[in-house]
Amino acid sequence: MVSGSLDESNRARQESERRKAARALLREPLLRAHGRTADDFRLVRQYAAELRTWFDRNTGWPLHVDAETVRLRKIPGDTGDPTHPARETRGGHLAFTRRRYVLFCLALAVLERSEAQIALGRLAEQTVLEAADPRLAATGIAFTLQDRDERADLVAVVRMLLRLGVLDRVAGDEDAYLKASGDVLYDVRRRVLSEMLSGRRGPSTITEDGAAERVAALAADPASAVLDSDDLRNQAMRHRITRRLLDDPVLYFATLTDAERAYLTGQRAAVTGRITELTGLVAEVRAEGIAMVDPEDDLTDVRMPEQGTHGHVTLLLAEHLAAAAGPVPVAELERRVRELGEEHASFWAKTARAPGAESDLVARAVAKLRALLLVRVGADGAVCALPALARYAVAAPVVRETRPPTDERSTP
Repeated sequence: MVSGSLDESNRARQESERRKAARALLREPLLRAHGRTADDFRLVRQYAAELRTWFDRNTGWPLHVDAETVRLRKIPGDTGDPTHPARETRGGHLAFTRRRYVLFCLALAVLERSEAQIALGRLAEQTVLEAADPRLAATGIAFTLQDRDERADLVAVVRMLLRLGVLDRVAGDEDAYLKASGDVLYDVRRRVLSEMLSGRRGPSTITEDGAAERVAALAADPASAVLDSDDLRNQAMRHRITRRLLDDPVLYFATLTDAERAYLTGQRAAVTGRITELTGLVAEVRAEGIAMVDPEDDLTDVRMPEQGTHGHVTLLLAEHLAAAAGPVPVAELERRVRELGEEHASFWAKTARAPGAESDLVARAVAKLRALLLVRVGADGAVCALPALARYAVAAPVVRETRPPTDERSTP
């Protein structure tokens, strides 16, 4: 009996550790052997073989493990989704702009050719030279370092590279560079740098026109171009569906092809069961689609409900939109926020009740609801509820008739 109990305890511990390792990879697909991700790195490396097999079979995401890095080369289910941008690591966690994404890529190109150490000033100079390429200038992107805003963009990129482990700070501080009063020296971690690109094709092989087409081509699996058997076609569908269930807040059946919908109808229990076993996510299945709900609430970059004024505004607007009969113009949402500001004046931050604040409150709330696939925004800017928003609808209370309690002592 003791031996059996120990075996069961060991299996439970291993399952818990493997789940923790898988969740660490989904949170951060690039882990380093040192620094803040060291514990997760060791755990993933311990279960690398099992994790590699699972991700290869169910998502087609390769898992690379070496002595310094772990890299899950994730390909998003929807490469055109703009609602989950990278965010600053400091300064309010503002979303990366198009300019910052371009600077990020240019900085990686500079670091690829740099020495083992580089100063921020040197990185900036080389990035300016890269940005002067006529092909880039033709897209409207300019970077000259002539004002503080441009330096702030570069500093945001550098801090992201520090968080990812591509750079290690040796001396100095980025704030001093922003004030033009100092410089910063970094070590370049080439092993980490070499793992940054997760596409299946080299960028130089991409010939498609248009940003969206180029991104899709970069992320495409060359093997998927030749699906000459039912097994390969089913595998490709399993990969696409599992990626979306892991990455997207909701997988709506209406967004699937007929073949994908038929596959998921027959394989739903198997697909969601494998995800639950590996990650602990729980499938919530409704008529419109499937959401993989996280009981631990740490596998998302967007949370709802959330504390604070902005979280309260988002929840109240979600209720308003869920009850609406159709698309709601932004002007109506702003009017509603002004009303709510008066109603909840004692709870909201004073700045949220200032004249004109409703525009920013509505914009932030709609951005969060879009990221959670709870609403869509039409070409005219009006906001329309998607089916999953119904969970935030407030139903009218129902009073049921009740009998008065019977006093058993009065029973004859």
